[in-house]
Amino acid sequence: MRHAESRLPYTALAVSVAFSLLVVGWGWLSLETLTADRLAVRLLWPLARLLVFITLGLVVGQVIEATGWTRRLAVVAAPLFRFSNLGDRCSAAFTTAFLSGVAANAMLLSFFKEEKITRRQLFLSNLMNQLPAFFLHLPTTFFIVIPLTGWAGVLYFLLTFVALVIRTVLVMFCGRMFCKADFISEEIADSAYQQGGHNRKNKRVIESVKKRLPGRLVRIAVYVVPIYTLVFIVNAMGGFDAARQWLARFVVTSVLPVESLSVVILSFAAEFTSGFAAAGALLEAGVLTIKQTVIALLAGNIVAFPIRALRHQLPRYMGIFSPAMGLQLLLLGQGLRVISLVVVGVIYYCVSGVST
Repeated sequence: MRHAESRLPYTALAVSVAFSLLVVGWGWLSLETLTADRLAVRLLWPLARLLVFITLGLVVGQVIEATGWTRRLAVVAAPLFRFSNLGDRCSAAFTTAFLSGVAANAMLLSFFKEEKITRRQLFLSNLMNQLPAFFLHLPTTFFIVIPLTGWAGVLYFLLTFVALVIRTVLVMFCGRMFCKADFISEEIADSAYQQGGHNRKNKRVIESVKKRLPGRLVRIAVYVVPIYTLVFIVNAMGGFDAARQWLARFVVTSVLPVESLSVVILSFAAEFTSGFAAAGALLEAGVLTIKQTVIALLAGNIVAFPIRALRHQLPRYMGIFSPAMGLQLLLLGQGLRVISLVVVGVIYYCVSGVST
């Protein structure tokens, strides 16, 4: 594994970049809306920023591991991960996810590549990281949504949080039941770095980063660049807009009046606040009740999120974890998320009063 790690696949990277340039060139010639400004703002800058965050995540993971900081970071969520048999390294990635989801996933990849955590631990930890991801984006969304939708927005956030708690508890029990045999003791691994002086530790950190970072970053770029480019071109062609409208036709039923269709469709847009603004307007006008507004927002969330996942998360997951594992993680995480939202939505619909 270490020998393969030392070989940098520059040929594969060159092919990947060449393919991406061909795709961009085709889009440039075929799509009138694909201007130089749009390429710079919507493709080149986000792609460069993503690669920078992935690089930082890889560096953080290696530094934390080499300096023995895994246990210090793991203290934050130690009871949860001790119960789940996921270990201190997964707990450290969980803590990091409160600051950056990309960095947390890069840490999990680093630990997995070094055989410090198992594949099962990686999958369950990635699912657990949906909890810090919720709070990472909460300040931005909460204070925008509540003024637009009022009490309906409060109920919406409450239901999404309940669904998140259900998923987290389920993952914890899965780890409790299935990760005992795979649990890796980390005291021995961490104690190796507690020997020697401060300078020796710093030298090990630098050597670890220099040795492992280039290969992993190149291998990630091989997948991230073409996948991100393809997703960008599909979006520029209107593929995701068509998919959103097609999916929306199957959401509006006798439960939701036709007027709520605008809420569902607008919630698919890149600017998520438009969906909540439409919901607030319909609620204020008396077209929708609070109950119908909450159900419409949940429906928009359920139907829209797979599309957003394809646009924004697919390149990251397939680039960081490899295409096969990344796709599995994305499908598992979003599938579990959709199921939990459907469950809490149905329960809310059944127990809430008709007058709401």
